[in-house]
Amino acid sequence: MGIPILQMAQIGAYVVQQKLKGRKRFPLVLMLEPLFRCNLACAGCGKIDYPDPILNQRLPLDECLHAMDECGAPVVVIAGGEPLLHKELPQIVKGAIARRKFVTVCTNALLLEKLIDRFEPNRYFNWSIHLDGDQEMHDRSVCQKGVYDRAVAAIKLVKQRGYRVTINCTLFNDADPARVASFFDSLEGFGLDGITVSPGYAYERAPDQKHFLNRGKTKQLFRDIFKRGNGGKAWPFYQSKLFLDFLAGNRTYECTPWGNPTRTVFGWQRPCYLLGEGYTKTFAELMETTDWDSYGVGKYEKCADCMVHCGFEATAVSESFARPLQALAVSLRGIRTQGPTSADIPLDGQRPAQYVFARHVEHKLAEIKEAEAASNHLSAAE
Repeated sequence: MGIPILQMAQIGAYVVQQKLKGRKRFPLVLMLEPLFRCNLACAGCGKIDYPDPILNQRLPLDECLHAMDECGAPVVVIAGGEPLLHKELPQIVKGAIARRKFVTVCTNALLLEKLIDRFEPNRYFNWSIHLDGDQEMHDRSVCQKGVYDRAVAAIKLVKQRGYRVTINCTLFNDADPARVASFFDSLEGFGLDGITVSPGYAYERAPDQKHFLNRGKTKQLFRDIFKRGNGGKAWPFYQSKLFLDFLAGNRTYECTPWGNPTRTVFGWQRPCYLLGEGYTKTFAELMETTDWDSYGVGKYEKCADCMVHCGFEATAVSESFARPLQALAVSLRGIRTQGPTSADIPLDGQRPAQYVFARHVEHKLAEIKEAEAASNHLSAAE
């Protein structure tokens, strides 16, 4: 099925409105991480390596809703961590829908059967269930047996309940193209509303550093996958066709990190969902004070191999509106899987990586300790 017409229309109207206002940088998707705690410990994840006092933090409902209002993006993606561990998640989802935001909850689905009655289907609401391939591939990716079977059972359950459901598939350098294509073929019987696919980002704190893709291998992997599916047309991708064309090496894009701003328990994260290089208290401060030109492929070492949707999907969407005939051509003919790839951005001018994670953790821990001391002092005074 892919992206619904209503969603495309509302996002299109929003983009036109921003362009008419003369805005060079504007958000398309709010990445909302109301917690970092997770009930899995995937080897390729760099999101959960925090001390317990930070993992125990939650963004309360009012701050989540305020982030939606501050940002104004038409789409809200709720991730983590595992968002189903957040007790106020149903109210967060309802708040997004009340604001006519297209809201997606990204989940490993382990708690979905238990908690499904706390939610209601809505045309603005989508479940995105993490599924990194067939049973053996997925269970290896999440480092736990039996997770694939539970995710598939959850997909069937929520489809029976009338929800929109997509899967989020992240691929690494040990992915076999034929096997991935076979996995996509097998999804036809699931009744899915779409597939989101992405190369894994090389998180500096992920336990497994051996299986991240570089840009050349990413392009070849996706070409080898797409050619087995009629240029990708065989599968209902829940993504821009130009972004998929980019993954196959047919386009050269610079990332637009402000397109997917991220709000976490630390604050507004700069520059993007993947890199925590600093935090601001407000969305306006994020947009106005971030040195956007210092990040991206060819500009910063940590960005060198990134081709992830949270950096490049917004670029592709902008080009889709600027060059609609190109987007239509890719949709009709499929993604090109042979011939030369487009010229890549040179890396010889990039600045070296900075490692600032420990500083941000120390600052947050001090903030938590100070808040607890103030609370204890107040309780003693009462």
